[in-house]
Amino acid sequence: MLADIVSGTDRPLVIEPMRRKHLTHVEAIEQTSYVRGWSHRLFLSELDQVREGTRWYGVSRRGRRVIGYGGLLFTSDEAHVTNIAVALDHRRRGVGAALMHRLAHVAIDHGCEAWTLEVRATSTGAQHLYRTFGFVPAGVRQHYYENAVDAIVMWCHGIQTLEYADLLAAIDVSE
Repeated sequence: MLADIVSGTDRPLVIEPMRRKHLTHVEAIEQTSYVRGWSHRLFLSELDQVREGTRWYGVSRRGRRVIGYGGLLFTSDEAHVTNIAVALDHRRRGVGAALMHRLAHVAIDHGCEAWTLEVRATSTGAQHLYRTFGFVPAGVRQHYYENAVDAIVMWCHGIQTLEYADLLAAIDVSE
């Protein structure tokens, strides 16, 4: 199915594959989410790799407005969350959880056994979200963000198991 729909207050939240047409909105969210965000050229390169099967990127939107995005990089039997961000005025409303839920299913469908990510050591809200999806801290990359803020490396193994399917089924992605 091309789009997952999560019920919302005014318009449904739709998650669909990212296209070039979404980049203006994605880049605006990127710039408000990160001190040194990805460039337009880097996003184009990542979308080129989607066609090669080594990446997957999706956007969340209400109506035509893109309010979040996330992506995965695939290596052998693992997936790496390359980035995930939500527009400032839509944070803490389930959009990030819905994106993570979709990323989990994409990783599983791709045959991955585990997935990983880095998160700012200072971003306790994001760390809590990732723990909900079974991620546990596995290490620290010192000065990873802007050569100043540490990143916590988190892993989640066993995503092809029935236990993980049960965990995903129990996660509420409605708003």
